[in-house]
Amino acid sequence: MISKTDLPDSELLRLMLAGDEESFTLLYRRRQGGIYRFALQMSGSPQVAEDVTHDVFLFLMKDGNVFDAARGSVSSFLFGVARNYVLRRFRGDHATVPFADDEEDQDFDRETNEPGPLDDLTRAETIESVRKAVLSLPEKYREVVVLCELQELSYGETSEVLGCAIGTVRSRLHRARSLLHAKLSPSGEQTELASSTAVESARCFA
Repeated sequence: MISKTDLPDSELLRLMLAGDEESFTLLYRRRQGGIYRFALQMSGSPQVAEDVTHDVFLFLMKDGNVFDAARGSVSSFLFGVARNYVLRRFRGDHATVPFADDEEDQDFDRETNEPGPLDDLTRAETIESVRKAVLSLPEKYREVVVLCELQELSYGETSEVLGCAIGTVRSRLHRARSLLHAKLSPSGEQTELASSTAVESARCFA
C-alpha cells in the first residue's frame, strides 16, 4: 500500500476535500515553505508572507474544489492563489513593499548568525543588494524573477501561475533581467553573467 507521504499533490487534495485532515497536513508541510518564500520575496515583509500563507491554505480548505488539474499542477494553483493575495496587499497597503534603497533595519535570514570571513560578508551584501533590486522591480517583472529565478519554476509553470503565454513569461523575464543588471551595476562595471550569478546566490534570501 502506498504511503500518503508518497501521494501526488492532486491526490492529497482530493483526500483533503473528502475530509482527510492528515492529507491537508501533508500538503501543507509540502507546499507551505515555497508559498511563504514567494510571498516574502514579493513583498519583503515576513508578516505579509505569514498572512498570505495562512490565507492561501484557508482558501484551499474552503474552495479547493475549484482546482482544475487540466489547467495545471496543485503547486502552480497555490502560487496563483498566493499571487492574488500578494497583489491585493500591494494595492491595499503600498507601505507593505519597501522600495527605498536606504532600508537597513530589516533583518533577513542569512546562513551565518555571527560575523564570518570576508567572503561571507561579501555574499551577504550581494544577497541584500539583490533583494532590494528585486523588490524595486515593477510587479509584473518582480513576479517572473521570483518565480523563475528564485523559486526555480519552469516557464510553463510560471505561465500557469500568471495566466499568460510562455512567450510573455520569457519576454518579461528578459526585461526583468535587464532591469536587475542595471540596478546591480549602475557603473556599468558588472557583466550580465555576474548579475545572473548574484541572483543565483540570492535564491536563499527568504
